[in-house]
Amino acid sequence: MKRLFDLVVTLTALSLLWPVILLVALLVRIKLGGPVLFRQTRPGLHGKPFEIIKFRTMKDAVGPDGKPLPDCDRLTKFGRLLRSTSLDELPELWNVLKGEMSLVGPRPLLMQYLDRYTPRQARRHEMRPGITGWAQVNGRNAISWDDKFELDVWYIDNQSVILDLKILWMTVGSVFRREDVCQPGHATMEEFMGSESEDDPR
Repeated sequence: MKRLFDLVVTLTALSLLWPVILLVALLVRIKLGGPVLFRQTRPGLHGKPFEIIKFRTMKDAVGPDGKPLPDCDRLTKFGRLLRSTSLDELPELWNVLKGEMSLVGPRPLLMQYLDRYTPRQARRHEMRPGITGWAQVNGRNAISWDDKFELDVWYIDNQSVILDLKILWMTVGSVFRREDVCQPGHATMEEFMGSESEDDPR
């Protein structure tokens, strides 16, 4: 049911949003240059790697040492607008069609985080990652990593079509309010280095 739900909603969204997607792609090309799309390997279902596709939001700026500048220095005003409105996420609808992602689920993070999760936190990979999720509508990037992972695990244990519809509706409201886009002092969130707390032995 979840996969069928994803396909029906995604195909409907693409049929309605393709002019917006084309417009955003054109603006990215004009304001940031090429490439228009940002591609990165992320862990999917059971931690299996896949290539996530998003609209580019950062400049290719490097320091004197030749290394990329911090995200906050490369993120442009236009890029912040794309992120705060979640327009940069629209290409991920292609990931949903390919079966690599779901509309709703734990957000796909970075490959290097896989070895840093506790066994409980690693349960977030029991389901396909999502474009939006329970953690995104309950604090997004303004909550701690531990709280975010607890919300992910809660969703894994309580997923239903009704809950997915609720999350999608809440996502629309969150996007319009443009809330909790980043942690103070960070372009999105600070790097996850591992949890200090142990799993509940229960």
